[in-house]
Amino acid sequence: MRKKTEDKGGRPIPNSAAALSYPAGPDLPSYRLIRSYRRTISLEVTPNLEIIVRAPRFASKASIDAFVASRRDWIRKALERQKNRPQRPELTPEELRILKEKARLYLPEKVAHYAGLMGLTPENGPLYPTGLKITSAKTRWGSCSPKNSLCFSCRLMQYPEAAIDYVIVHELAHIYHKNHGPAFYKCVETYLPDYKARRSLLKEPRSCPQDTEI
Repeated sequence: MRKKTEDKGGRPIPNSAAALSYPAGPDLPSYRLIRSYRRTISLEVTPNLEIIVRAPRFASKASIDAFVASRRDWIRKALERQKNRPQRPELTPEELRILKEKARLYLPEKVAHYAGLMGLTPENGPLYPTGLKITSAKTRWGSCSPKNSLCFSCRLMQYPEAAIDYVIVHELAHIYHKNHGPAFYKCVETYLPDYKARRSLLKEPRSCPQDTEI
């Protein structure tokens, strides 16, 4: 079957697998753009000080640039955090294997617990976690797909229970809210009133992921 290159309106379909780099402009830093089937735009600053923008497939370049420009202060602070963050040696394959094993034993029960508290079960309606995957990702603590499948990095197991719970509730809240708006954080706060203190625990130098707007 021939791959579609245009949408119904005849517009070219962006390649979601391609990452395009854009040089700095008068009001914008240089960044790498990754398009995918998502609804919102997000920013990340990696440990090697690269700025990554993730955007919906059909978001215009102008709207993406406007978003990046509006986050200049956040980008500046994130770059400073990365520059000043103590670096931990990379985990060995054996360390990662142990963390994955711990995560597989620990996280499913925790996710089920908070999903029940938040009313995210099949018995309560159509919104609930449709899957759970454990990875060794360094770039994100967790994620929630458009189909409500959850993914967590085994590296979370290096952190206190309070921090792990925050990431779990954060991703479960995305089943209700596919963005980081006020309603999303209100949802997180309902179940974890001290979520900001819990989130700060993730900034400790333990093979930390990159800075992400969460």
